[in-house]
Amino acid sequence: MAKIGARQALAHAKELLDTVPLVDGHNDLPYSIRLDPDAKGDVRTYRLDRKRAGRDTDIPRLTAGQVGAQFWAAYVPYDEGMPASYALQQIALVRAMNALHDDVFLAATKASDIARAKRQNRIASFVTIENGAALEGRLDTLQAFYDLGVRLITLCHNHTTDWCDSATDAPRHNGLSDFGKRVIGEMNRLGMIIDLAHVSDAVMHQVLDLSKAPVVWSHSNARHLCNHRRNVPEDVLDRVAPNGGIVMATFVPDFISQRSFDWSKPLRDEYGAARHDLEADAFAKREQKLGAWPRGNLSEYCDHLDYLSERIGFDHIGIGSDFFGGPQGEGLKDASCFPHIFAELIRRGWSDANLKKLASGNFLRVFRAVEEARSAG
Repeated sequence: MAKIGARQALAHAKELLDTVPLVDGHNDLPYSIRLDPDAKGDVRTYRLDRKRAGRDTDIPRLTAGQVGAQFWAAYVPYDEGMPASYALQQIALVRAMNALHDDVFLAATKASDIARAKRQNRIASFVTIENGAALEGRLDTLQAFYDLGVRLITLCHNHTTDWCDSATDAPRHNGLSDFGKRVIGEMNRLGMIIDLAHVSDAVMHQVLDLSKAPVVWSHSNARHLCNHRRNVPEDVLDRVAPNGGIVMATFVPDFISQRSFDWSKPLRDEYGAARHDLEADAFAKREQKLGAWPRGNLSEYCDHLDYLSERIGFDHIGIGSDFFGGPQGEGLKDASCFPHIFAELIRRGWSDANLKKLASGNFLRVFRAVEEARSAG
């Protein structure tokens, strides 16, 4: 078979993404808007309708990237004293995005909304919570968040909470506390997607033991290719297909590239999390000393997709960019990059059927199974 050229592969990728929705499982735009020195959380001031330098996500870039459904993270910082209130403010920000740009975003809460948005040439806009500390130790908070449209929760972030051990912090519960185990049952009952990105290996195994519905890793890669604790280890990958879940490969340089991980090691703590006591220009200073940060690239990213497809099957993979306004690898710098990923996979011989599974087919299957588990309960 003759090798397909880059231009032909990209045209093929764009045609394919015209026919199926593309789901991105994780984007921190709400937090970026909150931190923006001019907008300070005001969506109108941020001007999502304009393509501006130094940003990775806006409407022009999402449109160029042919994104069909976006899961926005209502991220809650680990040191926030009122985490539930903070999460509510982030949810309100997403709702403001949907209202201000209702010609672009469809406020979505169901798996079926993804196809509905595609038919209307809009982007299905979902709300997630990143960091279960937002529950503030109460199960009924889950119901309140569900009623506000939250359909996925990342159980913790880079720090261990009162009920969940993080991959990048010291363990305190040997996985989940008793309350944490009840959270899993309640999320199954409500029909909320359980996200195991950021949790410790012990939590991954315990959730896979407990959950009655498939789970996701909304922004994680294969630890076999890059030895970061945020990536999924081999013994957990063995359990993904039996659970029916998916690993949504992410663009974060230290999760893609072992060279990036090793280069930036002095800037992280012993568990692999970025140190918050560093000056903002710490990476720039290290580049002056050692040369350019080897952030990985689109080809190395696709190596993770290749590996995961071979290791756990084409039915158990997806994409979760984790765009957050920070530096990404070559070819992965902003939300316009998605067709180029598909073009690279086409050049590697992926079939259209498997590309469609990656784009959204697998995620939709998981989402529907989570909804069915709610109905069965």
